[in-house]
Amino acid sequence: MSKIFVDACFGKETPYTPVWMMRQAGRYLPEYMEVRAQAGDFLSLCHDPKKACEVTLQPVDIVGVDAAILFSDILVVPDEMGMDLEFIKGEGPKFNDPIKTEADLNRLLGGEEAASRLTYVYDTIKLIKEKLSDDKALIGFTGAPWTLATYMIEGEGTKTYNICKKMMYSNPELLHKILAKVTEVVKLYMEKQIEAGIDVVQIFDSWAAAIEPSKYDEFSWKYMVEIADYLKAKYPHIPIIMFPKGIPAFLDKVYGNFEVFGVDWSTPMGLAKEKLGDRYVLQGNMEPCRLYSQEATTECVEALQNIMGGKRHIFNLGHGILPDVPVANAKHFIAECHRVSKK
Repeated sequence: MSKIFVDACFGKETPYTPVWMMRQAGRYLPEYMEVRAQAGDFLSLCHDPKKACEVTLQPVDIVGVDAAILFSDILVVPDEMGMDLEFIKGEGPKFNDPIKTEADLNRLLGGEEAASRLTYVYDTIKLIKEKLSDDKALIGFTGAPWTLATYMIEGEGTKTYNICKKMMYSNPELLHKILAKVTEVVKLYMEKQIEAGIDVVQIFDSWAAAIEPSKYDEFSWKYMVEIADYLKAKYPHIPIIMFPKGIPAFLDKVYGNFEVFGVDWSTPMGLAKEKLGDRYVLQGNMEPCRLYSQEATTECVEALQNIMGGKRHIFNLGHGILPDVPVANAKHFIAECHRVSKK
């Protein structure tokens, strides 16, 4: 059975424009909070294939999205490379042993050794595929090497990025070694996700906006393209979505062998269409806070439909759904995307 989401990724004609939401399996759903409470904590939920499968499927069943996205976290990669990860309530993820030197990097596992430790992710994918309706796609994902390396060097989330950017300018050789090692793990991690059954790959570069335009290709984009090239050579039937957040200034510099470009909410959709619409299907890009108002949601969905005309487009938010959004408003967003785009 063909999947409308996969067809849309390849720019094929579809009966309506499909829609999903970043962070759609998450805290805005009471059902998710119940399963998370049973798991005990966030990381335990990621490590439990049965529970991770359950929360992956919730937004498909409850909200009506056209694709499921694997429930996991980008930081399971550095965690299984051997870093000491914990999620601190109210603060978020923290590595207790950030990378400062080449010796710190050398003690981490790389390549196949690290990727083969993520068995709970692959087991989750197999479970989801058993239960997911045949007409729905399953999206697998990874953080981009730059975003992962930022956490690994800073040790936690950051607003200034000064530790990793200090390395970028004062010791670029070490930063490139970190990025190269992470890239090798990610290639194999995504390959194993595909072998386990995912239909689409998304690469998140959440911290793309931290890099000045003249350095972006060198320290982030080229590594994302390397991952895409590796996967495309083996799995041409698997579409790839690139999502670099906050780079309207860099659109002219986008290149690579992938199908879908994720447009964040700070980038005007008309600009993205003008610069990239002939080469890539565009995904996005509603401001997530519009979900607090059904009127504001409808206004944006109609505007996006007018810009894109229902062609070479996938509806989504321009970043993740927020935890206090009413479920009724999330359902309204999905329903409106289907309403305005039905052929």
